[in-house]
This record gives sequence, C-alpha cells and structure tokens, in this order.
Amino acid sequence: MIPLCFRIASTARIAGSKRVKALIAMSGGVDSSVAAFLVKAQGYDSIGCTMKLYDNALAGVSRGHTCCSLDDVEDARSVACRLGIPYYVFNFKADFEEKVIRKFVRSYEAGITPNPCIDCNRYLKFDRLYERARILGCDCIVTGHYARIERDGERYLLRKALDDSKDQSYVLYSMTQSQLAHTLFPLGTLKKADVRRMAEEQGFVNADKPDSQDICFVPDGDYAAVIRRYTGKDAEAGDFVSADGTVLGRHKGIIHYTVGQRRGLGICAPEPLYVCGISPGSNTVLLGRNADLYRKDVDVANVHWISGTAPQADFRCAAKLRYRQSEQPAAVIPTGADTVHIVFDEPQRAVTPGQAAVFYDGDTVLGGGVIVRKP
Repeated sequence: MIPLCFRIASTARIAGSKRVKALIAMSGGVDSSVAAFLVKAQGYDSIGCTMKLYDNALAGVSRGHTCCSLDDVEDARSVACRLGIPYYVFNFKADFEEKVIRKFVRSYEAGITPNPCIDCNRYLKFDRLYERARILGCDCIVTGHYARIERDGERYLLRKALDDSKDQSYVLYSMTQSQLAHTLFPLGTLKKADVRRMAEEQGFVNADKPDSQDICFVPDGDYAAVIRRYTGKDAEAGDFVSADGTVLGRHKGIIHYTVGQRRGLGICAPEPLYVCGISPGSNTVLLGRNADLYRKDVDVANVHWISGTAPQADFRCAAKLRYRQSEQPAAVIPTGADTVHIVFDEPQRAVTPGQAAVFYDGDTVLGGGVIVRKP
C-alpha cells in the first residue's frame, strides 16, 4: 500500500501530459529500494541504477556490507527485477577517486576532518548521475534520502524530513535550484519503520538489511588504514603538546586524530585529555581539557546558499556543525562572497575544521559551508 502522505511535488510541473521518466539511484539498501517502489507505483517511467564508486580492495574487503559491494549490486538488481524496471550499473570510480577519496586523504594529511558523504552527494549523485540521467532522457533522479523538496513560488526549498531521527538534509546543503527542481525524495514524509514494512510487504530481499553506519569505503571505521592503502606510506610520528608548548608524549601521525578525540591517545595524565587542535606544519597534536574544546565563534568558507542568493546583512538562524548534532541558535555574519562568521548563543563543543556548518530557518535548509581552521 502506498502511504497517503507520499506526494510527488518537484516533478509535477515538468510532467504535463507526458509520462515522467525517473532515474533511481539504488544502493542495494532498503531505503532506495522503497523509494523505487513508491515512484514506480506513482506511474513514473522508472530506471534503476547503482553507482560503482570504488574497488573494494581499497576498503580492505572483497565483499560485504559496504556500498557498491557485489552483494549490494545483486540486492539492487533483485529489487529492480521484482519491480519490473530496467537496471544498470554505472562505473564512476574515476570520478569518486578524484572528487571524494583523494580529498579525503589530503584532508586528513592536512589535519582536517572531511565529510566524504557531502562530497559524494555534491559531485556524484547530484552531478555525474544527473549527466547520466540526461543522456538517458530522464526528467528527474530519485534517491532514498530522508529529506523533502517543496516549491515556494519560483523557488524550491530543501526541508528536513518529518522523521527528525532520520533527517539527512545536513548532507544535502550543496544542492542547487536546478537540482532540487529535478529530484525526488519519496521518503521525506516517512518513518524508517514504515519503510521496512513496505519492503517486507513487497518481498524485497533487503527488507531486513542493516543500515550502513560508516563511510562506505571505510566499513570498519579505520580511516588511517584506508589512507595507508591509498598512499602506500605510513604517517609520520610527532609530538603531543599542551597549550604552553610542553611535550606530553608522541603521536603516531596526525591522520589518526580529530578534534574532540579522547580515545587512543596513550597519554597518562591526572585528568582526561582531548585533541584540541592539529598543526600539520609542525606535525603536532594539541591536547587539552574538555573545557578547552568549547568555542562560540566559527569561520566558514565555500558557503553555498540554496536560494542562489547570498545574504548581504547579518541574520539569525539555527546552525549545526555535525551530522548528529541538533541545530543551535546563532548569528551569521557575511564576511565575503562565500564566507561567513558564526557566533553561537552558547559555546559549541569540538568545532572541527573540514566538517560542514549548515544553516536552518525552522525546518528549511538555507545553505552551508566548510568550517575552516581558526588562526
């Protein structure tokens, strides 16, 4: 049964009297499978596809529960077959290596903690996949993201999913007006339990498949191992230091650390120590107390505004600095063509260079950018 809350909003205007053709990104998971079912049931001329993004040897596995594994491709193919829609596998490995993996590695080497899921959405799902959709004559693409797209006059809004616990709008802040106009998020009004129930009702092979909890090419969470396999070299050891420059011990390479980290430091101290900063120039890792991790102000670069127009004056909104954080009230001060300064009402813990700062007005995403290292 198709839930009454499911609405096709963003492609109704291009449908007219013709049947709309949709390219559905199918990862092999339950979310994208149910998205495909919903769109097909709504009468869309549907094509399923999986993006092959990397060789599993890079992730240190030959098969298994990672995006793009052979198991995932077969699960996606099985669902497409059950729905009676064509299915393709697109080889985007070269693009993924250039736009996502290389940046991931270089960021950690520079003491920055990247968010590769944001880069994958920006450069693969809503760039390369759009190009492939145009070649196939498709009007829109469909993904299993938990978010909503709504039309407001001549503009399109990116809004949070109704199920706040599953909302993925944070990783979609780079979407443009054109992309929003030609994208469907069928799961934005649903809860995960409803999605699994529909998958079971349809007899999908992946109805009980666990959700991925890690970065797709780092299935075991060992970022440093992926970087070693990619570069073929070990990270250079260096010093742990305190704020006054005192050497506290030796670290095993800056790629092993991120701001806010406590575990794995190997330092004996009378109170818990945390990573408070990383200096690639001196190859040092700054340690401090938990209280030292809090900051009220944040600088953000490469800011993208979903409306297409950058604000010219200071404004208030809510902002979040990591995927699982709730939005926090703040003032946003434009400082350049694509840079802003954020001042939060309350200090925020572990502000991490390389992560995204995303701005919200209620449940509407205004835009976002990348947190930069404070001088």
